[in-house]
Amino acid sequence: MPAGPIDPPARLLMGPGPITVYPRVLQAMSAQLVGQYDPFMTATMAETQALYREVFVTDNDATLLVDGTSRAGIEAALVSLVAPGDRVLVPRFGRFGHLLVEIAERCGAEVHTIDVPWGQVFAPEAIEAAIREVRPKVLAIVHGDTSTTVAQPLDELGAICRAHDVLLYCDTTATLGGNEFLTDAWGLDAVTAGLQKCLGGPSGSAPITLSSRAVEVIESRKSIEAGIRDADSVVRADRIRSNYFDLGQILDYWGPKRLNHHTEATTMLYGARECARLLLEEGIGAAVARHRLHGDAMLAGVQGLGLAVFGDVAHRMTNVVGVEIPEGIAGDAVRAELLEDYGIEIGTSFGPLHGRVWRIGTMGYNARRDAVLVTLAALEAVLRRHGAPVPTGGGTEAAQGVYGAVA
Repeated sequence: MPAGPIDPPARLLMGPGPITVYPRVLQAMSAQLVGQYDPFMTATMAETQALYREVFVTDNDATLLVDGTSRAGIEAALVSLVAPGDRVLVPRFGRFGHLLVEIAERCGAEVHTIDVPWGQVFAPEAIEAAIREVRPKVLAIVHGDTSTTVAQPLDELGAICRAHDVLLYCDTTATLGGNEFLTDAWGLDAVTAGLQKCLGGPSGSAPITLSSRAVEVIESRKSIEAGIRDADSVVRADRIRSNYFDLGQILDYWGPKRLNHHTEATTMLYGARECARLLLEEGIGAAVARHRLHGDAMLAGVQGLGLAVFGDVAHRMTNVVGVEIPEGIAGDAVRAELLEDYGIEIGTSFGPLHGRVWRIGTMGYNARRDAVLVTLAALEAVLRRHGAPVPTGGGTEAAQGVYGAVA
């Protein structure tokens, strides 16, 4: 018997991502395809570039999409900026710092790391001291690490990197659109993101923006592949080590040359464009304030249930709360019952935090009052069923207190 049409169950995705997609994004993604060089297509690509310059708060001409999940954007940035033997410094404060190390090592880099305990962030002085010692070509850092729910302050790092002639790359997958992020003002050279968190879209497209300094490095490594070269094409022996993630060629694909590097993922382009339109219609400042409000309500709610919060609350992301699993409570069983009985998904955690912490997200389409209150009410009911001594109505009442304070 052939498989039937796709029919996913109703879910409220309140984990660290992916999240419930904005209906308008789903609608945009149902639009019909056109040819990759159709004037409508190239105009839509140009519109999307302009929209993401506003999203990233940058004047960078080199702002576009990498086809693939947010990890594709990370890999494209690092493999295009980092040549074998280059020094890369990675400050690690969670799982995704380890990912940057993994990818940089695969690029052949000489990778150096500094660490703080998960749940904490770095002082800029510590990062500058490591830069003085390592003398890296690239400082690669995560803005908000969903594994720990904290966000690394970036506002002083650009000036530090400029003073030491270091390129500053940042992964802002977990924070863009729901936390303040100022690419140019903070002196960032390369930034990558994803749609599946605060931007409220599906995973599968990675917005990226590159400073003129970053583009200069990429251009110095660009080599046009055989079969699409012309008489003026550059060919190098020390070319970027990935073809698909070669930003030298991808920049020419998105630019006036329209180099035939790959076929753009049209449906994801439509979705990414709509994610940016939604954010800019709301206003970035308003979206950040919305994420902060509902994040604060969720934080107050879990504390109102008597649950401890993980990590440095002063540096927490607006859109994810880390919750210590109470002693004697089976964390995975609670998550399973929330999903089965209420259709609500919350997240577990990784590495040293696995089995210790739940991660509850309030982001994108789900950064709203009803989603917060329903999640807290369901969590209270399941915890009580498991014998946890949670106060009746403690979570929703505490969250209502946050909402009442801004009414």
